[in-house]
Order: sequence, then C-alpha cells, then structure tokens
Amino acid sequence: MPGLALSLGIGLEFSQRFVRHHNKPFIPIHHMEAHALTVRMLQPVEFPFLVLLVSGGHSLLAVARGVDDFLLLGHTLDEAPGDTLDKVARRLSLIKHPQCSSLSGGQAIELLAKNGDKTKFPFRTPMGQTHDCCFSFAGLRTQVNMAIMKKEAEEGVEKGTLLSCVGDIAAATQHTVAAHLAKRTHRAILFCKAKGLLPTNSPTLVLSGGVASNQYIRKALSVITEKTGLQLLCPPAKFCTDNGVMIAWNGVERLREGKGILPPDVDVRYEPKAPLGVDMTAEVKAAKIRLPSVRIKILS
Repeated sequence: MPGLALSLGIGLEFSQRFVRHHNKPFIPIHHMEAHALTVRMLQPVEFPFLVLLVSGGHSLLAVARGVDDFLLLGHTLDEAPGDTLDKVARRLSLIKHPQCSSLSGGQAIELLAKNGDKTKFPFRTPMGQTHDCCFSFAGLRTQVNMAIMKKEAEEGVEKGTLLSCVGDIAAATQHTVAAHLAKRTHRAILFCKAKGLLPTNSPTLVLSGGVASNQYIRKALSVITEKTGLQLLCPPAKFCTDNGVMIAWNGVERLREGKGILPPDVDVRYEPKAPLGVDMTAEVKAAKIRLPSVRIKILS
C-alpha cells in the first residue's frame, strides 16, 4: 500500500475498525497495482499486458501477468513526470496566466503548449545513452530552469513575472517529457518481444495514472504502439487520476481470485514506498537494447 504515510495511516486505521466491527475480510491494495488494473473494469483485457503508469508521484513500466503478478521493467530514478510538469508550471508562474488560474500545473502546461513552438527550446531528452527502461526528469527540469533564467535576464523581468514565451517553454517541456516516456516504453516493448513476455496476437500497452490524461503524451505513445504493433488502451481521464473506484475494483479482482484476502483481526502495516512486483530492471539494462529512430511528430 504505497502513498503518503499520514493518509495511509488514517485509511488503514478506519478500514481495520470497519472490518472488525462487521466481521468482513480485509484486502490490502497496492496503489500502482490498482492503477494498472483499472482498464480491466472498463473492457476485457487479458493478461499479460504491458503497463506504463505515470503520475505526480510515480513513473514505472511493468508487465502485468496477473492480478498480483507484475514484472517491473523500469521506474523513475528521481522525480515523477507529473511532479516535473507541476514544478515547471510553478516556476513559470502560470497561475498568473488568465487561462490557467484554475488549472493544475500539468493542465496549464498542456493548455499553453497547444499554441507554443517546441522548437524554440530544444531540450535534451534524458538518459539518451542509458539503454534501460528507467526514467529521470530532474535533469530536464534543470534545463528548463536555466532557459527560464536566461529569458528573464533577456526580458529584464524578475522571477515570478510571466514571460512572453511561456507557451514555447510549455510546448518544449511537454514534448521532451513525452519523448522520454515514449523512448523508454519503446525499449520495454522490444525487451518484452525478445523475451516472449507478451502475447504475439494483439499485445496491449495500458497507459494509466494522472499524467495519462495528457493528450499529447497519449499521442506520443500511440506513435510507438503503431510502430511496434501494440494496441494502446487508456482509461477515461476520471479513472486515470487517483480515485476510490480503482481501489474498489482491485479489491473485486483479488476477491474473485482469492488472492491477498485476510481475516479481519490480522495486523496490517502500510508501506509508503512499497515496490511493485519482481524487479527486472537489471535484466533490461543487461539486454542493452538500442532503439531504431522513430520521429515523434504530433500535430496540435
């Protein structure tokens, strides 16, 4: 049960009191497992499938082989993509923008990027020489911060002032995040094909988590799935962000298969940093898979 410790503690305490009072089984849920399985609530998706989970707190690639059976192919080494987009939005003071005052940072970046020119800021895609499926976004944020500082100096404005080029910076940041996610996912697909981890007939990539609601990122992933012959599935935006329905559905999946069901009086602890599945990241890196060139060209 990964997540914020205080929230988990309160939820766990309530849940244990509830199941003991009503003498019901207790089913602990892994937050990222719930994100991965949400799509099965909405349409028939058979195991195994590849899943990319991207949010404000997480970024990982895994093969879902069963309700409680995952192979972890890659994870973030520093911050998550949603966190990066939010921090860039704050650094750009997008809350002061008339179109963005009521939006989250990621939503503001996506909105302004539609009319921006990403080529004005050619940020480097992270980890280009590292042939694995892990992610890193902190270096990109450093590139963006340096570009913002340079523009503030050029325009003679103080930190916190809206720059004239916010749309261009937003577009370039969003594109680089999307390209990084796409390239790591491309390698994961090639690794899965080489190791026979996905079905040869109609293999599937599931994209979920809060960042999955970003349409530009969805389109970037669709370029990769079309190139590699996978079907891309994304839950509706309301089920991509954290929600109670996905937790309940994970409980249903586990209850159906009789997996991880505990009696009400068992002591359970929460794990804010609980790993997901079997860690295969070393095997992915050892495979040293080089990617063919794929141009990610997306029309806004």
